[in-house]
Amino acid sequence: MRRKYPKTTDNGGRRSFVSDQPRDNKANRGPEQGGAKDSATSGGLLSTLEADDKSRRPGLSGAFEHHDVSPEMAARQKRRSRASLATAIALFIAALLIVVAVLGSAFGLFERKDYNGEGDQDVNFTVGDGQSTGQIANSLESEDIVANAGYFIETFQERYPEDFIQPGDYQLKTQMSSDAAIDVMMERDEATHYAAVPQTQRIDDTFQTLSESTGIDTSEFEAFKEDTDRFGVPEEFPTLEGWLHPGEYRFPLDASAEQIIQEMVDRTKGTLNNNEVPEDQWFRVITVASLVEFEGVPDIYPEVAGAIYNRIDRPDDETNGLIQSDASVTYGLGKRSYHVSDEEKRDKSNPYNTFAHPGLPVGPIGSPGDESIKAAANPDENDYYYWVTVNLDTGETKFAENFEEHNRNVDEYQQWCADNEGRCS
Repeated sequence: MRRKYPKTTDNGGRRSFVSDQPRDNKANRGPEQGGAKDSATSGGLLSTLEADDKSRRPGLSGAFEHHDVSPEMAARQKRRSRASLATAIALFIAALLIVVAVLGSAFGLFERKDYNGEGDQDVNFTVGDGQSTGQIANSLESEDIVANAGYFIETFQERYPEDFIQPGDYQLKTQMSSDAAIDVMMERDEATHYAAVPQTQRIDDTFQTLSESTGIDTSEFEAFKEDTDRFGVPEEFPTLEGWLHPGEYRFPLDASAEQIIQEMVDRTKGTLNNNEVPEDQWFRVITVASLVEFEGVPDIYPEVAGAIYNRIDRPDDETNGLIQSDASVTYGLGKRSYHVSDEEKRDKSNPYNTFAHPGLPVGPIGSPGDESIKAAANPDENDYYYWVTVNLDTGETKFAENFEEHNRNVDEYQQWCADNEGRCS
């Protein structure tokens, strides 16, 4: 029998063998298809492949392997977990606080609405003509009298929906409750005109101050300037100069110019009576007191008063009865200056010129306060005739019993003027 060989085909130069026998598909069937022997063979091959695959892929296999964890490692992991949780909570709280702060600021959640109680420190508060409740409330808040202008307005409108706060001056306190401030300002008797009259202020300036404080025209005050008898002032005084006592005043809203002047004169009379000055000495004491205020500072008022009395009471001694006060000369000239020329000192036409006329000037050169009146009523007993303020900033004043010593003090004053250009002119 002749052997049969498989057919060959040419496949791109390569020889392929093709069998004429039919193909047996059983070899490719799985166990479910009844190929038990082949299945066993196939299973062995799979096991071999899996083992080989594990040897070639150690990383993948290790990812699913169980590892034992030591107690120390577990504790560290637990601590890290807790720390992470705490950090997250802290960040959340911080973010929440920022949000609350922004919203609170935007909507005024943290603004103080009101103070409690009647307040702390005294303060004078002025309500001007035509001011609205809102303007008043803003001023109260800016001066720390009430905590919140808006709350004050709400409170006032609830209590006085058809009313308004009268113009005038009110004695309030810092950090009052809105209700307490309203109680004071709505007491009809509390509204006043406040006026502050400084020491050494001349009468015309005082009239101007009173007019600005009360709204009364200056001419109404000036009409009483020389009417001394109306106010019980001795006829020795040429005007009311010397009697408009300096200090703080709160005049009723309906007070007239005459009533205001009378109150100021009465205060001066009260100071004279407190120092037991008899009426026949009023001119002497008031005039000397007015000079004292211009010639020294409160600490040396008694010494200056004593030196002035030495001059007018000892006309045959050092100064021949001349007070020689620059302040009196400038008052008579109607000017304000520390410097007086030699020509002005020789001018006898000036009735207030104490260089040219011995004794007291024809009247006070200002309205003295309590301290200077007290010093003039109770002068220091000394032998001084001369005094000069050697430092206009500090008020330092030096006294002398004779002219030679006084000249040395004058030189010191002139040196101060040279070092402080423009201050002594």
